[in-house]
Amino acid sequence: TLYGVRVNQEPFGLVVCRQRGGQVLLNTTVAPLFFADQFLQISTSLPSHFISGLGEHLTPLVLDTAWTRVTLWNRDMAPVPQVNLYGSHPFYLVMEDGGSAHGVFLLNSNAMDVLLQPSPALTWRTTGGILDFYIFLGPDPKSVVRQYLDVVGFPFMPPYWGLGFHLCRWGYSSTDITRQVVDNMTAARFPLDVQWNDLDYMDAKRDFTFNKKSFKDYPEMVQDFHRRGLRYIMIVDPGISSSGPPGTYKPYDEGLKRGVFIRNATGQPLIGKVWPGLTAFPDFTNPETHEWWHDMVKDFHDQVPFDGMWIDMNEPSSFVEGSQDGCPDNSLERPPYVPGVFGGRLQAGTICASSQQYLSSHYNLHSLYGLTEAVASHDCITLYQVGCGVLGPHPPVLHPGVSPAVMGLSVGSGPLAPRSPDTPCVPSTEVLLFNLFGVPLVGADICGFVGDTSEELCVRWTQLGAFYPFMRNHNEHGARPQEPYAFSPAAQAAMRNALRLRYSLLPFLYTLFHQAHSTGETVARPLFLEFPKDPNTWAVDRQLLWGGGLLVTPVLEAGKTKVSGYFPAGTWYSLAGDSTIHSKGQWILLPAPLDTINVHVRAGHILPLQEPAFSTAESRTKGMALVVALTPDGFARGELFWDDGESWQSFEKGDYTEILFLATHGAVLSQLLRASAHLDGVLLEAVTMLGVTSPPRQVLANAGSRRADPSFSPQVLRVPVSLPMWEQFVIAWS
Repeated sequence: TLYGVRVNQEPFGLVVCRQRGGQVLLNTTVAPLFFADQFLQISTSLPSHFISGLGEHLTPLVLDTAWTRVTLWNRDMAPVPQVNLYGSHPFYLVMEDGGSAHGVFLLNSNAMDVLLQPSPALTWRTTGGILDFYIFLGPDPKSVVRQYLDVVGFPFMPPYWGLGFHLCRWGYSSTDITRQVVDNMTAARFPLDVQWNDLDYMDAKRDFTFNKKSFKDYPEMVQDFHRRGLRYIMIVDPGISSSGPPGTYKPYDEGLKRGVFIRNATGQPLIGKVWPGLTAFPDFTNPETHEWWHDMVKDFHDQVPFDGMWIDMNEPSSFVEGSQDGCPDNSLERPPYVPGVFGGRLQAGTICASSQQYLSSHYNLHSLYGLTEAVASHDCITLYQVGCGVLGPHPPVLHPGVSPAVMGLSVGSGPLAPRSPDTPCVPSTEVLLFNLFGVPLVGADICGFVGDTSEELCVRWTQLGAFYPFMRNHNEHGARPQEPYAFSPAAQAAMRNALRLRYSLLPFLYTLFHQAHSTGETVARPLFLEFPKDPNTWAVDRQLLWGGGLLVTPVLEAGKTKVSGYFPAGTWYSLAGDSTIHSKGQWILLPAPLDTINVHVRAGHILPLQEPAFSTAESRTKGMALVVALTPDGFARGELFWDDGESWQSFEKGDYTEILFLATHGAVLSQLLRASAHLDGVLLEAVTMLGVTSPPRQVLANAGSRRADPSFSPQVLRVPVSLPMWEQFVIAWS
């Protein structure tokens, strides 16, 4: 076996260690075990101070072990340090000497504190449930994440259009304004795949309604967007308005009749307060609620053919503490131990802990609310797609209130972060953390949500956001407009370049998502995941990798025209091919004028690219290219996964194309691992080799059947070709 377990009697505890080397991973003898009705505590030593995880919080990638308290209890809360936020992920990863790693997951949904101590040690302190631990042995951090995802589930596969640019704001107050935004994006020649609306579309802020005045042509607007190749997503909150007269609002009337709402101590629907006023909260642990939710979503989709749902406010959030009538005075509302939740009480900003759900009390289920709503919403979508074809194939469900095994979300520095003009844009850390948690479709609100952005930082944030797996610009009503077209020509040009760069990389990004979905890989990953034996990478959270081969070094502050980045040992080529870094594992200062984002390709990797366009519907038909980053001995490898970009479970059904690209001995070749018709008509139009030491005498495509006409600059060989992507090819130079 890989590990040994010892049960100690005095002091009582468990010790788990690696068989090879004897490294202790878990040692609970360091402090007493408490196991009472509403208070469970267990402690362990840690092999190092390098611990990451325990989301969701506004923290660096590496947590501070100097008496830090991390509280898990979902809360709709503007992200500030030392506060419990939207989701709960009781999982941590620890780096060990020599680059090994292990992880620990506590499968427990109750409110809890995790206390980090400088010895180093860690204490779990939870208000209920059981101590159900999973220990992941790695031995490398990438394996730890994969083993964790084996337990909580691999990520879902997003539609291709979901990786395009999304645009939203609270304050698009009519269909006329929403249409004008799309027209402005087109006129300014910015890519756009998905237009969103916030609460503005609703009638009196009620779910499954639309305003018959300002959004009178709402269904026609969505159909018009579809004709233009765009997709459409709107917000849906869980709180259902309860204040209308009987018979005037079907979602509440039907929900009441079918018994789908969370109940208070008297057995009546608990009434809180959200955007529409008084609201009841669906109990998504009840199977009947899934049926009711399905019916409400279907009825609305029959009117408005939306492509995805933005499910928000599902911590769940309430604007009155507990309920309109307060909460009972009992041990669930006043437990003997209250973790460090913001507000000091479990019901602060949410509903009563003692309210009753189908499976248990809200006390036990609170931090699962967003997950259960996501499951119900996802079930709606797959039922429609498979059953009656109501929703277009494969729409995403995106939400901030999350627990392990969710599908995708917008996080943030992010949805509610206040800003000043010189506030740095640093939500890349949460993007990295959520990839460790198994939620790769993640991104912050580009240019921020609360307050006015500055032009310079909005450019920098757009450049960073081009490398968020999920890219959406969103802000609040009343704030300065921050659509890309709202800025100066120079700023627009820089943003346009960032968006075009993202769209050109989408085949590579989509392939990374396939690997996440099929094998539990990460998409945007911290450097330590790829270079665990280099301790200098462990705390780097201002750079990110796409897969193992693309390193992004963004500028995150105003007034900077240079940026320092860490380059692990090896050869790194700028994506543009104009510079090469041979690193021994060192920090390097890079030029970074406002129109530049530093992106480097790691030697040994091949990236599939595609000519960008104004939507993914258009770009998917364009010519493709390969960037081949050669190692000093001339080797590189890459993959492409390609399906129709929207059908559900195309991988599971075998309806996809998969290509392996190899470079070796002066040749680049493709090997068709699986074929389908989805690449038919798409041509490979260019191959760029980085690291070619001298100009070749000749370049041949497919054993001389086609003579290429290459161009060569120092270290860069560019070969124009016209080869069918759906056939195998060889390009050789000598």
